[in-house]
Amino acid sequence: MLLQLSVRNFAIVQSLDIDFQQGMTAITGETGAGKSIAIDALGLCLGDRAEAGMVRKGADKAEITACFSLQNLHQARQWLSNQELLEDDEEAVIRRVISAEGRSKAFINGSPVSLQQLKNLGQYLVNIHGQHAHQQLLKADVQRELLDSYAAHPALLQQVAACYQQLQDSRKQFQALQESQQQREARRQLLDYQVQELNEFAIEQGEFEQLEVEHKRLSHSQSLLEQSQMSFHQLYDADDINALSIIQHAVDRLSELQEHDASLTPIVEMLTEANIQVDEASQQLRDYIDGLEVDPFRMQQVEARFSRAMELARKHQILPEGLYQYHQQLLDEFAQLQQDDDLLGELASKLDALQQAYIESAQALSESRTKAAQKLAGEVQSQIRLMNMNQACFCLAVDFNAEQAASRYGLDQVHFMVATNPGQPADLLEKVASGGELSRIGLAVQVIASASHQVPTMIFDEVDTGISGPTASVVGQLLRRLGERLQVLCVTHLPQVAACAQHQMLVTKFSDGKTTETHMLALEQQQRIEELARLLAGDKLTDTAIANARELLGL
Repeated sequence: MLLQLSVRNFAIVQSLDIDFQQGMTAITGETGAGKSIAIDALGLCLGDRAEAGMVRKGADKAEITACFSLQNLHQARQWLSNQELLEDDEEAVIRRVISAEGRSKAFINGSPVSLQQLKNLGQYLVNIHGQHAHQQLLKADVQRELLDSYAAHPALLQQVAACYQQLQDSRKQFQALQESQQQREARRQLLDYQVQELNEFAIEQGEFEQLEVEHKRLSHSQSLLEQSQMSFHQLYDADDINALSIIQHAVDRLSELQEHDASLTPIVEMLTEANIQVDEASQQLRDYIDGLEVDPFRMQQVEARFSRAMELARKHQILPEGLYQYHQQLLDEFAQLQQDDDLLGELASKLDALQQAYIESAQALSESRTKAAQKLAGEVQSQIRLMNMNQACFCLAVDFNAEQAASRYGLDQVHFMVATNPGQPADLLEKVASGGELSRIGLAVQVIASASHQVPTMIFDEVDTGISGPTASVVGQLLRRLGERLQVLCVTHLPQVAACAQHQMLVTKFSDGKTTETHMLALEQQQRIEELARLLAGDKLTDTAIANARELLGL
């Protein structure tokens, strides 16, 4: 519920502080006095767009602060808590500051927020019906939203929206796969040939590196054999002289001499070690020679496979060392293409199932709408007949069509229909209702549909335009009944409507020729009598007008 509104330097308001009460509050005043300014200011606190022209002339900024009670507003408290903006479980304070240049800042409980956050919170706090709200009633989307609001079936709406989103996501995926199917098929045919070719070659991981080593060895096998044999001969096998015998003779001679000079000992030790090393190297070289074969057939095999690997690497424009990895990548891509083709078939089946699930959820929503439509139509018809439309018949048509394009709101076309004269068939509002009739029907629908709202504050800005006489009294009673469970603020020029309110505020405008100011005053009982009398008779208050005003107030 709205507790207080403070306005500074906004439009023609210099300073305004208003306390609001539970129940219905009527806001009256002369035409042009600025009765809607407080509502416009409140709209800024709910995320409306700000403009530089909203700042009072001569001021550097405008500032609007609204304080709301959070009592019994679980959704608002939950939202504030989720946004880490909940400072007090009992109240929330929204502040909007607009600079003379048109820049805007917004705060919730002292923390800076975006306009979207203001709007998100505002939907749990206030619902505003403007002067031309009844014109919006001619739109099919508005009619559907009003019916859904009255039906109070958010779970069904959410289920339909969820099914719709799943259906759309799957359709997009299916369409994307279909559109790329021709490209995938061309790619699959190419991969089929490439993979088959690489499968036939079947190179193993690290095989090319081994081939390269073996190819070099086999290519030089004759030279390796000849040079190794010669080296072995010189190191070990030569009868006349070899390296091993030379070192051994040197060790023998120096060993005899070290008795005369101890400094030869390290040299003898090194030569002894060298003798051992040469002997071991000679033995290993002999083993190497024994294992070294000059195999022309193996050379031919290695040469062929090595050349084929180089050929495939050039063909695919990769390094031969990466041939195995490239083969694996092609295998994975080929498998993925095959999976995409399989997925296309699976998605086709899935789409059928999702479509059926969507239709079933949309049908359940349609049944709920149809049931609520009958009840809403009866209530609206009862109200408009009290508003000088004695012969009017009002009904709601909910047309379910499973063949039409899916939407997140279901498969219904909702139409408000009315017949204003006996014997006349009901037809669409825009074809039958006059401006005054549309205003009365729109007000009745708004009030009745709003009765199921979770929002604690309803604001009606001159929605009684085009209504007068006994009809105005019915409208006032309708708003008052709504005010028994919600806070209702109603800007009106009709004394019959204002008299139905539990509270009344008067908006006045003062000008000294240079500046203009608007003030809003909460009226006491006598002041209410005089204001209602002015609305009845004009500026000149008569005893008759005052008596009529007292009668309207039941005094």
